[in-house]
Amino acid sequence: MERTFAIVKPDAVKSGKAGQILARIEAAGFTIRGMRLQHLSLKEAEGFYAVHAARPFFGELTQFMSSGPCVLLCLEAPDAIKKWRDTMGATDPAKADAGTLRRDFGMSIGNNATHGSDAPETAAFELGYFFRGMEL
Repeated sequence: MERTFAIVKPDAVKSGKAGQILARIEAAGFTIRGMRLQHLSLKEAEGFYAVHAARPFFGELTQFMSSGPCVLLCLEAPDAIKKWRDTMGATDPAKADAGTLRRDFGMSIGNNATHGSDAPETAAFELGYFFRGMEL
């Protein structure tokens, strides 16, 4: 079993799609090991996305991620990182495969409904950023 970190982003929460996304997560075979609704502060979003601080989209990304509540998740499944990336689909909803979360719920590259860790090291950092050990 492997764990990964996921976010239902503010755009999906605001549009009332979080429940549908959570149902699809469970239907895809993930076990939810941790879940919290949280409105990130700008400082929390900047810390979380610090790896992108030098990129031109950093300000827009952190403003968006701190614009409203999101659902923070620890998901568990065999090969969870790859499985979650496949379930989400491509970053650009227009290029995501049919039936993926981003294709069905995303509006643009920036407002694409979900986030997921891309590697074991990233998952470890992201899970640790939002969940204390005892919570999982």
